[in-house]
Amino acid sequence: MHVTGTHFTHFADRADAGRRLAARLGHPGGPDTVVVALPRGGVPVAAEVAEALDAPLDICVIRKLGVPYQPELGMGAIGEDGVRVLNEQVIRLASVTDAQLAGVERRERTELERRARRYRGDRPPVDVRGRTVVVVDDGIATGSTARAACRIVRERGAARVVLAVPVAPADWTDRLAGVADELVCVETPSPFFAIGEFYADFSQTEDEEVLRLLAEARGREQRDRRQREREQQDPKQRDRTSGRALEDPSAATPVDRELVLTVGGVRLAGRLTVPVGALGVVVFAHGSGSGRNSPRNRYVADQLNRAGLATLLFDLLTEAEEPDRRKVFDVGLLGSRLTAVARRLGAGAGEDPGPDVLPETRRLPLGLFGASTGAAAALHTAAELGPAVRAVVSRGGRPDLAGSEVLVRVSAPTLLVVGSLDTTVLDLNRRAGRRLRCESELAVVPGATHLFEEPGTLDQVAELARNWFLRHLPEPAPRP
Repeated sequence: MHVTGTHFTHFADRADAGRRLAARLGHPGGPDTVVVALPRGGVPVAAEVAEALDAPLDICVIRKLGVPYQPELGMGAIGEDGVRVLNEQVIRLASVTDAQLAGVERRERTELERRARRYRGDRPPVDVRGRTVVVVDDGIATGSTARAACRIVRERGAARVVLAVPVAPADWTDRLAGVADELVCVETPSPFFAIGEFYADFSQTEDEEVLRLLAEARGREQRDRRQREREQQDPKQRDRTSGRALEDPSAATPVDRELVLTVGGVRLAGRLTVPVGALGVVVFAHGSGSGRNSPRNRYVADQLNRAGLATLLFDLLTEAEEPDRRKVFDVGLLGSRLTAVARRLGAGAGEDPGPDVLPETRRLPLGLFGASTGAAAALHTAAELGPAVRAVVSRGGRPDLAGSEVLVRVSAPTLLVVGSLDTTVLDLNRRAGRRLRCESELAVVPGATHLFEEPGTLDQVAELARNWFLRHLPEPAPRP
């Protein structure tokens, strides 16, 4: 077992700690290495390590078992796969009874299962068999959670385990001898009372930050995987600026163009934006009184583009049809047109998409963003196309207008975003959400009305949508 460590200076925050930890690791990384974080605090640290090592990022959900009357003192930990680690010395010195231990474990097991579902959804853990696994947390106190995490990755088949943390007590190697093949720590200060005292900013890591960092890591991993595949397919085609191979020369050029598609006998206009290396494409289904030039939807689309997602802002009604309120609320009409557009993007087209599919999007996974009545249309299309639609986001939408028969058929993970002051629509979304059988969440933006015109509220919509699509659109990378 190899051990490294040094003396102490404060970390600015977890990201700073992660960068310094990555520099200390010095591992080659790559696809044969997996970085596994202990949520929540370990994720911002591990995200920096994974990026520096160019390695996939995953989580290992562990819950500390705190002494009942002093919960910050760990008497053990539980983890995924039924792993259970106890510190018998702490249990004995704290006089914890079997009943007290069982009560704490029962409560923490419930929270562990909730967090695992929240962070991972229905995705399995990254395959670590035969690979080097770097287990990362924001620090070590008693070591119970780190011990449990290392045990889990060992049992999942890791060939080599590295336990890496920014800060730990001076005797941490004695406590954790034999737990990992290598122990790496940036600082080992003495005296040591709590991890947080060695961070200038040790504010709590929220679930949304965990989800964002995991989504960004999956996006980076997919982009890197596609780049490797392109290089293997044709090493001669390379981006002149990066030297990387490309599936075709046009892939080096971003797309931003107006287009017109004929759908159901009418000509409908849209704006297609595809960044280089796009991870997926999101079609915007506009509601009543809105269209491809809506500043709100264009703002959200711009944020998605910055995150590496293509967007199609598309009008489902012609200018002549827009004043007709019957057509504005004709979910069947809007949904059928949106489905036809989705097929033109390549959704559900299989291996041979055909000549009518847009070349810029033919291989991109599909997401739908619906506003107002457009949300009902998006759910209609999700039900019609099934697995070809990977995710749906509704902004101030009317999912209830899709009808119960449609809602129960939707399989795509669906996020319903509603302003807290939009009380009528909020109630309708709650009712519609109860009818959905897919993975779904209701996100309520505080202080927002129906159009999200209040300062900062549209930023929250964009962030929620970005995280949801990055979480569900990128395809899982196969084990190399």
